[in-house]
Amino acid sequence: MTRLPVIDISPLRTMDDAEAVKRIAGEVGAASAEFGFFYADGHGIAEHLFARLEAASHRFFALPDAEKAEIAMAHGGTAWRGWFPLGGELTSGLPDRKEGLYLGEELAADDPRVIAGWPLHGANLWPSGVPELQQAVGAYLDAAVAAAEALMRGMALALGLPADHFERGMTRRPTLLFRVFHYPPGGKPDRFGVGEHSDYGLLTLLGQDGHGGLEVRVANGDWIAVPPKGRMLVVNIGDMFERLTRGRFRSAPHRVINASGRERLSWPLFYDPDFAASVDPLPVAGTERSLPRWDDVDLHAAGGTYGDYLLGKVGKVFPDLAAKALGD
Repeated sequence: MTRLPVIDISPLRTMDDAEAVKRIAGEVGAASAEFGFFYADGHGIAEHLFARLEAASHRFFALPDAEKAEIAMAHGGTAWRGWFPLGGELTSGLPDRKEGLYLGEELAADDPRVIAGWPLHGANLWPSGVPELQQAVGAYLDAAVAAAEALMRGMALALGLPADHFERGMTRRPTLLFRVFHYPPGGKPDRFGVGEHSDYGLLTLLGQDGHGGLEVRVANGDWIAVPPKGRMLVVNIGDMFERLTRGRFRSAPHRVINASGRERLSWPLFYDPDFAASVDPLPVAGTERSLPRWDDVDLHAAGGTYGDYLLGKVGKVFPDLAAKALGD
């Protein structure tokens, strides 16, 4: 049975053992090429941060819809922050069986990116009925971003680049998007919590509760389960990393089917390029491999900035909101 590798990324956090760093970077690169997915242990996110976030998330989703709607995404403007109801997000044109809270880097009104009117940049919306959620998300997000930065050092080394290659350029000011997702139990067997898709950017760092449901499609076309392993993160490669590496790293399709009979929570951090960064390929050797995609998109035909690419994608997820907030 195919299983995803487990990688202890702690050497990439400290960078104080050259041999260990080299070995782990090699493992990260190999997993990114073969699967586009792996488990990350030693990520530095403390158990109490997961526990606080999980408890606060349950409290939020237990609120009446009318109270959650006080921070609906329609109130978030071009920052695209806030709550969406069950079925309110689309994947490949079909409604997902989940509800969620869109969050991101908390930016003040005087931040240059906000002043410039950049979409997907701004302030978060927080529920008044669960005041502890803001602190729980903030503490978790700080630790998760540090783990993402460590992983990016390993990715750079795996590609034969200096460890600080990305932080000196493409991710010096990354686009940080964070989600809190709730998958209710029940529903029709053919209803996906999230349908088949791949992620848009560089890396996704997924925290999840103990109920599972995530599946990934491997290179031979089979779907394999990605069950929780304690508090390990599930890390996956996004479309832009596949493009940047000329196909060397794989952006793998994945989906969620909540068959546990229980509520499921997950907390993905999308660690992506600077909104204004060019998405031209890196100076690395690529591969001739071209795996078919369910959406027939040619990632290697993309161009311009990451922001250009991202807005086109996000508008398909929330078309009604895109028409109002972005003028599409």
